[in-house]
Amino acid sequence: MKINFTADAMQAAMTFVEKQKTHIESGVNATVYPEIQYPSLIPVDTSAHPFAKSVTYYSSDKFGKANWINGNSDDIPLAGTELAQHETQVYMAGIGYGYGFEEINQAQLMGVNLSNDDAMAARRAYEEMVDRVALYGDASKGFQGLVSNTAVTATNVTTGDWNNAATTEDQILDDVNELILGVATDTAYTSMANTLLLSNAKLSKLATKRIDGTGTSLMEYLRKNNTYTQMTGQQLTIKGVRGLETAGTGDESRMIAYSRDPRVMKMHIPMPHRFLPVYQDGPLNFVIPGVFRLGGLDIRYPREVRYGDGI
Repeated sequence: MKINFTADAMQAAMTFVEKQKTHIESGVNATVYPEIQYPSLIPVDTSAHPFAKSVTYYSSDKFGKANWINGNSDDIPLAGTELAQHETQVYMAGIGYGYGFEEINQAQLMGVNLSNDDAMAARRAYEEMVDRVALYGDASKGFQGLVSNTAVTATNVTTGDWNNAATTEDQILDDVNELILGVATDTAYTSMANTLLLSNAKLSKLATKRIDGTGTSLMEYLRKNNTYTQMTGQQLTIKGVRGLETAGTGDESRMIAYSRDPRVMKMHIPMPHRFLPVYQDGPLNFVIPGVFRLGGLDIRYPREVRYGDGI
């Protein structure tokens, strides 16, 4: 038997979903997703127009060196700045959710709110995609991520093999400090790496390995005794990141030292995820589409990022 729902019934369902949508969105947008990594690792810029096709920025490199001159000289050494223009493309992506006619009317009948589970799932899917693009890039759009970027120098650490029982605490500390110092030397000490990323396995090793003869973990010791902290007096940020265990050359474990600064790197999200007005899709379904516009990670000063492989 064919069932025909009246236009009034469908309009009532539409009105109910529209009212519920505001309540659902406020809860979804207030939710914090603790496993999403990119917000704490990469500066995010949402300032571009939501429908910008690309984001253009400039990187600069200063040149010039003062020197002795004759008092009557007309040949003065000159300083200047070399500008390079870069352009990052921005692409549209989407993820939404929906409800069935029966689900809507049951909620109305019982006087309860519609479940926000599907809306939460949509927002979670958005965060996961941004996280993936930020850290690992997306070859289909020509994006490179933080974990493996061809513009960044990758070197094998001096000792490495941290899981080997013969590798000492001092050798592990030397590997880390050598990587941090590499950023400083590459930039003539105008910049210092303030963030160190490790695989979760290596992070756990630092947290559980003790300095001989003490109750101090290697992690605790490293936070106080590293090149960055000794030179600036500020604490080094150390975090674990998924995917670093095999990110290095030859699928070796990799660590990353870099300056977490929007001058150095930035990810453009001109249009963060937003839900659009509900619409009826077919005879019995109501859909709330979600869209966002995303650019890739720009590492503007690759010399202020460094990979250490083989740990």
